[in-house]
Amino acid sequence: MNQPVFRCSVCGRESAPDAHAYCCSCGGAFELAFEPPAFDLGGIDHSEWSLFRYRRFLPLPDNSWRDVTMGEGMTPAVRLDGDTWVKVDYAMPTLSFKDRGAALVIALCKSLGVRRVIQDSSGNAGNSIAAYAARAGMECEIFVPKGTSPGKIDMIRSYGAHVEVFDGTRDETAEACRAKARAGEAAYASHVFNPFFYQGTKTYVYELYEQLGALPDNLFVPVGNGTLYLGVHLALDELEKAGLLPRRPTVWAVQSERCGPILRAFTQGSDAPADVRPVPTMAEGIAIGKPVRGAQILRLMRTHGDRAAVIPEADILPARKALAGRGFFVEHTTAATYAAYLACRKAGLVQGTSVLPLCGAGLKSQGK
Repeated sequence: MNQPVFRCSVCGRESAPDAHAYCCSCGGAFELAFEPPAFDLGGIDHSEWSLFRYRRFLPLPDNSWRDVTMGEGMTPAVRLDGDTWVKVDYAMPTLSFKDRGAALVIALCKSLGVRRVIQDSSGNAGNSIAAYAARAGMECEIFVPKGTSPGKIDMIRSYGAHVEVFDGTRDETAEACRAKARAGEAAYASHVFNPFFYQGTKTYVYELYEQLGALPDNLFVPVGNGTLYLGVHLALDELEKAGLLPRRPTVWAVQSERCGPILRAFTQGSDAPADVRPVPTMAEGIAIGKPVRGAQILRLMRTHGDRAAVIPEADILPARKALAGRGFFVEHTTAATYAAYLACRKAGLVQGTSVLPLCGAGLKSQGK
């Protein structure tokens, strides 16, 4: 296995992984140059009950993960109806799928001797980074935009992290946090900029393959900054290269009708995210007007024949109620993904089996 290297997505410059240098000096986002062994179920450590059971295929510099893991991953895959499965990814230590990426990022920070981290989030990623930073004995500060669910803010504070509630949009909040990171006050444990995060979210597909014995025809994925979407494609590339995919699943990139820079650009044939101003939406977890890796997402969509799905705002609460009626109490962004799936299925656009991620627990977005 080769050693992982940060490679600038713009100028191609390479450097060793560094938690403090969150982007290239030219401003480009880092990608991870990393070639794991060919994926094989025989390479899984079945004695480890966390996503680190796949550590043979992860870019881990040392055993720092042992001081970080809280048993994240290994979430249930459950049949919802005849052709539809859900993966209960809120069954995590902080009740969201973001724990997958946070575990990898904080393991990297631990191995590099980082003592203080900073991050911006709409809530879930902030919870994850705060929890794993606490687990690793690091100080933590999280920036969240005004209007973030109070329950998410309370959770972040419960881990001992400082919360900066910024009076601005989600994108403006991110820039304020990055300015502090550039001043050198802390390592930027970003779920958007740090490519180790996507190495964590790719385990979502590893688990589906291990649990179901094969992948479905369709994977519906909510897209804000694309942390799960990019991880899904990393894993699909690996499984395809290993000869394990007779057919690559169709990935549906799901965005809100009130904030859809990827959706609009994809429809218009543009190579860059559309310039949009987010309108308030219950799907706050994906209300990202300026996704940093938007051009990369659009390239992947076109390269692999992905589809785009829109979330009708009026359908979010009925979808949430429908999932609760089946035993799954989810937050609004997760319900929004189910709403988009139902709309696509009603329109006759979905063929074959589908899996949807239940990304966040309902207790995180009460009061709406």
